[in-house]
Amino acid sequence: MEKREQLYEGKAKKVFATEDPNYVIVSYKDDATAFDGTKKGTIVGKGAINNRMTNLLMRKLEAQGVPTHYTEELNDRETLVKKVRIVPLEVIVRNISAGHFASRYGVSEGIVFESPVLEFSYKNDELHDPLLNDDHAIALGLATRDEIAQIRTYALRVNELLKDTLAAVGVTLVDFKLEFGKTEAGELVLADEISPDTCRFWDSKTGEKLDKDRFRRDLGNVEEAYEEMSRRMWGS
Repeated sequence: MEKREQLYEGKAKKVFATEDPNYVIVSYKDDATAFDGTKKGTIVGKGAINNRMTNLLMRKLEAQGVPTHYTEELNDRETLVKKVRIVPLEVIVRNISAGHFASRYGVSEGIVFESPVLEFSYKNDELHDPLLNDDHAIALGLATRDEIAQIRTYALRVNELLKDTLAAVGVTLVDFKLEFGKTEAGELVLADEISPDTCRFWDSKTGEKLDKDRFRRDLGNVEEAYEEMSRRMWGS
């Protein structure tokens, strides 16, 4: 489809209209931000890696019954997706303590949970994405009870499928963020991306971080971590 006017630009992606109002083109950038945008930089090549990895994983999820907005990979950085209205809930699934969970509750990183921890936060930059529960989300009109139940089911299914996929290439899925949207027809689908920007990936043997935490924490070798994830996913 033909790329037309730009509809939106976020921290990591641009969105363009097409001749079909039900589809848009997402273009991934190399820009990197952290801490509500207060830290900014560039991770060379990450746009292409995130685009291709997201598409690969969404195709796998679709094949296992999880509906997504993915339609067609157009090139290294651009993908055609279904146009959706994003549900303003960030869905975080945690398998191991890390990041905000560890700092918020005063525990060390690396605690393996008996079962996945699922969190919701209100997708609102001005309020710094506060945590909320199901009742808060319903009271604020962010989603219905049925939608929240469906999101939970999908998120936990995604977790199981991603854990297996990544374990096969020597990567531990620590935690990750998902976003869901509703199509014009009202279907709830997985949207946004699944990448080193939105997940914590640790090498299964060494514990080395292979994700955006290397940028957040000034650990160095940021591009190399993204490239390593790309190499493992594609085997070259």
